[in-house]
Amino acid sequence: MLHIRVYADPDKPLTETDRYLEYAFDPVVRAQFEKIVDGTYANQINALAVSNSTDVLIRTYLYLRELKRVEPQKAVPEVAFIDWLFTRNYLYQTRNEGAIERFWKEAEQWAGHVITDEDIRKGAAICNENRQALRRMAELRHGSEVRINGSEALVIIGSAFFTDRETHTALVNQVTEDAGSWPVIRGPRIFVSGSNQEDTQLYDLIESAGAVIVGEDYDWGDRFYERDYNMDFDPVRAIVDRYMLREFSSKKAFVSQRVEALDCMADAVAAEGVIFYTNIYEEAASWDYPSQKKSLESRGIKTLNCVKMQWPVSKNEQLEAKIQSFVSGMKGDEQDV
Repeated sequence: MLHIRVYADPDKPLTETDRYLEYAFDPVVRAQFEKIVDGTYANQINALAVSNSTDVLIRTYLYLRELKRVEPQKAVPEVAFIDWLFTRNYLYQTRNEGAIERFWKEAEQWAGHVITDEDIRKGAAICNENRQALRRMAELRHGSEVRINGSEALVIIGSAFFTDRETHTALVNQVTEDAGSWPVIRGPRIFVSGSNQEDTQLYDLIESAGAVIVGEDYDWGDRFYERDYNMDFDPVRAIVDRYMLREFSSKKAFVSQRVEALDCMADAVAAEGVIFYTNIYEEAASWDYPSQKKSLESRGIKTLNCVKMQWPVSKNEQLEAKIQSFVSGMKGDEQDV
């Protein structure tokens, strides 16, 4: 079984989506929904797993489930819902183990055979090796001498969303070996937080202004390969442990948890500035911002807040100038020192 990430196409007309979804849905989710219901993925995916990490995804799952019921002729895949609880306590851990057991049974139906504990452990070992390869790659963007910039890292990480993991691990190891001799990239060190990105446009803007992106805290980035599957645990417990104990995301965390998490991640990569970038209709990340800004700036880390951004990035006419001004100010501080 090969995992495929549903990718939003910014140039695709939303003919089907406009029939079913309100315009207040996250624009990225609307574009993803289009490719699911218009048949684009009909020959590429057999089943779709949806988590409850945001309210908009929960509603999308309900729409897809109902659409499959009332219009069975549409090429909508089988849909599974992973009802996950995010607070770290024993009760929620037990509840999540039940959710994973139910999803395991659904995956068996898709596969057409029983999935054994040994199957899971074998897959987990492959994924752990892949994460380790990505961490070695990340050392070349987190360290004092940066040789892989943020947009390059996104391509390296993102290719895992569409590739057999063993093949991807070999490719990551090869590019990491090659990148060890690439030129050192200089510029203010930027950490990016906020909405998930669907392409490298934002990173390209930031890096073209002369900065270097050394980290981020959303799922397409460092968070993707954070925390291994513990091979010593029961398979279900190990899966729950891996996802419950990752660093907190903005989607399901208290403000205090997000402040501490961002402080730790920014410090780990020696970030000099943090850019908060939040798409329109994604309010969750904005709740954390005031407290995060206060904590970061108290420690000398500059911040830039870009809110209610249109998708794709190219629709935001003033964004490039705003980023250039922010990065130029940081360069000026370096010259003053």
